[in-house]
Amino acid sequence: MFDKILIANRGEIALRVVRACREMGVKSVAVHSTADADAMHVRMADEAICIGPPSSTQSYLSFPAIISACEITGAQAIHPGYGFLSENAAFVQAVQDHDLTFIGPTAEHIRVMGDKITAKDTMKALGVPCVPGSDGGVPTLKDAQRIGEEVGYPVIIKATAGGGGRGMKVAQTAADMEQAFHSARAEGKAAFGNDEVYIEKYLTTPRHIEIQVFGDGKGNAVHLGERDCSLQRRHQKVFEEAPGPCITPELRARIGKVCADAVAKINYIGAGTIEFLFENDEFYFIEMNTRLQVEHPVTEAIFGVDLVREQLRVASGMPMSFGQDDLDINGHAIEVRINAERLPNFAPCPGRITQYHAPGGLGVRMDSALYDGYSIPPYYDSLIGKLIVHGRDRPEALARLGRALGELIVDGVDTTIPLFHALLAEEAVQTGEYNIHWLEHWLEENLPS
Repeated sequence: MFDKILIANRGEIALRVVRACREMGVKSVAVHSTADADAMHVRMADEAICIGPPSSTQSYLSFPAIISACEITGAQAIHPGYGFLSENAAFVQAVQDHDLTFIGPTAEHIRVMGDKITAKDTMKALGVPCVPGSDGGVPTLKDAQRIGEEVGYPVIIKATAGGGGRGMKVAQTAADMEQAFHSARAEGKAAFGNDEVYIEKYLTTPRHIEIQVFGDGKGNAVHLGERDCSLQRRHQKVFEEAPGPCITPELRARIGKVCADAVAKINYIGAGTIEFLFENDEFYFIEMNTRLQVEHPVTEAIFGVDLVREQLRVASGMPMSFGQDDLDINGHAIEVRINAERLPNFAPCPGRITQYHAPGGLGVRMDSALYDGYSIPPYYDSLIGKLIVHGRDRPEALARLGRALGELIVDGVDTTIPLFHALLAEEAVQTGEYNIHWLEHWLEENLPS
């Protein structure tokens, strides 16, 4: 096991990794920009080092700054958290070139899965079901129109290098294709420096189901069931739960085995999530995230495992501490993402926290780096906390979520807490009968901009 690791991230995920390190007897190094000098992860880590000014490009995204911080502090490995450099193959290669360990998959696996077309081709070859669509990039409008006719409308045009909902446009009919095609290419070019797009059949009422996988890099892998992340706004998840309300044990076993076998075949190491659209009892691969997910706590809750601890174990060369037969689902868990945003427009709302009180009690977990008097900087993502609840079943988890939301106090800034109070009153949320479009429609009716 490592003696000391550096955490190349900030906020609640950096604090999450600090906690795992402390339990394992591993020293932790926090990095921070000047804007984060008073952040909780900086206070809680064993060591902290400033790596630059507030701009992410000069701090949390700076290869030289982070690698230099390792050399200065003697850290042997880097945990990337999520976001920032967690899926940057060039960074992973730079880490390895400096004889350091990246706590995550190889640069090659990140590279393959980071390109949507290559990822789809790879998964198809590994036996993972995929959405019907183009076999690769679609270079011209004429090609796009031909594929649209072959696949059947509606279709979705996606930027090859896309993510976070950017570079994605839907063509409901052939008449929509020209504008959607050029718009997706332009958005992909502006956001990612790459205007290549591909086309998939647009499923009308799917759910977003993702399978948590974990490999040891030596041909062994397991799946840890699914998470339902269908409640989304602009392709951003806001409410995640496990197990999925619509997934039977038979469906879980089938798709779980497919995913575990796929990552085992490529000697994948560490945590990963294979994401699907799910409609009419069929799974369609959309992408693989080669990192720890924001919503990993719901999986930890129902399986009783620490995924960060497991990441550190396999990265250091130790075997996984569990096998597939050791993984049994216990109860139901739900996570809601608390953002510092002003409703109804969801505009970022940085500012000073005048009062913060985390909920507690049986089955309640609050992952946050907030504290009284903390000033949320305006330079980064607006996520300020994740409220996770666990119950014996879904109704108990929902009731516990309502109770915990009532206890949560975040004063000084606007947050999305009122959104979740409102959602819990909806029958569709109580029954679990929703799809990836449900929340957008609900917001249009209930929180018009």
